[in-house]
Amino acid sequence: MSTAKKTPKPLDDATSERGESRSELAYRFILDAIKEGTLAPGTRVREADLATRTGLSRTPVREALNRLLMEGLVANDPSRGMIVTELDHAMINELYAMREVLEGTAAFLAARHASEVEITFLREISERDAQFSEPADLVKNNRLFHGTLYRCAHNRYLLKMLNSLQESMMLLGPTTLAKVGRPEAARREHGLIVDAIEQRDAAAAEQAARNHIREAYKVRLGELFEREV
Repeated sequence: MSTAKKTPKPLDDATSERGESRSELAYRFILDAIKEGTLAPGTRVREADLATRTGLSRTPVREALNRLLMEGLVANDPSRGMIVTELDHAMINELYAMREVLEGTAAFLAARHASEVEITFLREISERDAQFSEPADLVKNNRLFHGTLYRCAHNRYLLKMLNSLQESMMLLGPTTLAKVGRPEAARREHGLIVDAIEQRDAAAAEQAARNHIREAYKVRLGELFEREV
């Protein structure tokens, strides 16, 4: 299976029939492009180019970019103009620190509030990883696992914060699941999280989730250091 990056399709009249504003359509188009890697961190974003690609006027594109600017997904660079935000080491550290806290809390609450059906589904997603070898498939299943874990916590405010954090995670670049040995390690770590949730051991679930994020952070930092050598 090819791992080539997908290019978001231009918007058309059918898309607008969903009742979304043109600004929302432009926002979703740009967000998908960042998520798929078509607009990688550091890439310059121009209103005119995006208007052409989306088939929309520059006004909704400008509104979408202003929204993304407020959310920190794009930034104004003194020399390059508006770009997709690049995360430095300090920002990455802060991002993973918050992810550890929030996902640890999600696992803690899931051990207390998740239904048996939800836990069974979480286990199935975790074990499904063994079927995949392509990074794109692993990433998709990984997102499903974490998204399900968030919902198993049954806390709407925590879910909102975690979803916002996931958008910032898109700025990290290529997945760490492409690193040799990382998919197997992540699968074991997911398994430990589910084990603790099944046992209704909230403290153990939180610790397992925190350890999982710490291990992912170590791999991310290792890749950053390797690129800088």
